[in-house]
Amino acid sequence: MDLYKAIGELRARKAQVERAIAQMEELLSGADRPKRRGRKSMSEQERAEVSRRMKNYWASRAKQKGLPAD
Repeated sequence: MDLYKAIGELRARKAQVERAIAQMEELLSGADRPKRRGRKSMSEQERAEVSRRMKNYWASRAKQKGLPAD
């Protein structure tokens, strides 16, 4: 067997192994992250509270500018 050919095959195999290791390490590092990302969903009660607060906020803004409240 030609030594250059053997070295080439070993380098190709080494590259495969390094890619496999990198993928496994990525999977391991991903295990630490929380499963859920993004915004927390609100319950009906929380949504109603936010709605009430915003209505009060916009009414006070309209009052300051002298606009009629809805």
